[in-house]
Amino acid sequence: MALVLGLIVNAVALWVATLIVPGITLHETAGTYAPDAGGMTNEVSWQTVAALLIVAVVFTLINAVVKPIVQLLSLPLTILTLGLFLLVVNALMLILTGWVTTAFQPFGAEYVVSGFWAAFFGAIVIGLVNWVLGMLIPARTRD
Repeated sequence: MALVLGLIVNAVALWVATLIVPGITLHETAGTYAPDAGGMTNEVSWQTVAALLIVAVVFTLINAVVKPIVQLLSLPLTILTLGLFLLVVNALMLILTGWVTTAFQPFGAEYVVSGFWAAFFGAIVIGLVNWVLGMLIPARTRD
């Protein structure tokens, strides 16, 4: 249950990042996608939800496998910057997620991160949304 809730929280956080941060977009290449003049749809379709869940799985796997290695290798720089370098590490994980979903397009989901600053601010948004939603989930479910 905790894994499913974690994926849903990550999917919501990734979706909020696409709404707030310019330079982060979600493309679902499978199924029909009819954007309006601004390039965004006014309603969330099931294809969007499926694409967000797929991207959330990729994001969770990258954070579970790659992020601890990068954090260990960057430990001296993290200590030197009093932990602020972890924001850069989170941005790099978001860029890696964008690269993996763009290169392989798992089930037609493509999460595009246009540059470092988009990833940096996107990582901040994702972290804040994860924190807020994590506060709303009861502690018993999180364990």
